[in-house]
Amino acid sequence: MRLLWDFDGTLFDTYPLYVRLLDQVLEGRINQDELYQHMKVSFSHAFQHFQITNKEFEKMRELEEQVGMKGFQPFPFVHQVLAQSDVNVIVTHKERDIVEKVLEYHSMSSLFDEVIGKEDGYPRKPDTAAYSYLHNKYFLDGVVGDRELDLIPGKKLGLVTVMFQGRSDVADGMIDSYRDFPYSLFK
Repeated sequence: MRLLWDFDGTLFDTYPLYVRLLDQVLEGRINQDELYQHMKVSFSHAFQHFQITNKEFEKMRELEEQVGMKGFQPFPFVHQVLAQSDVNVIVTHKERDIVEKVLEYHSMSSLFDEVIGKEDGYPRKPDTAAYSYLHNKYFLDGVVGDRELDLIPGKKLGLVTVMFQGRSDVADGMIDSYRDFPYSLFK
């Protein structure tokens, strides 16, 4: 298998951390369930929806740095899926250096062949540019993501799509745990 992965909410259970940090910055003014729903769409969507100021964003970054790498936890059983794949690459809207630090902290760097992040200049998902670049380089088989936004570019390129902890008509397979990864879709 040769897989392209999303990072937040797919490889790492980061939404609870970011909801907690944003709640702290906003001093509890917004219900955490509502924060989660909007952050699940995208971080930029949530920041626009809740009109997060630059000052509030910077405060959230400071809190994130205080939490450190231990705040980023990989989903159970994801390591086993990664280890069975011949190629693993990441496309994320997050800064690449943060992703690489998290992977290093969790001793997962060696499981990934390439990371494309915010600063690499590709248009945001669901644009296919970053996916096309990686597909042409690694001959990918599939995409794993937690949002339709992650799967649409893969589907456009003819790749198998797996939705993690969500439901989507774009997905060829849907799982709630990596213990149930649909290996059979890639044979």
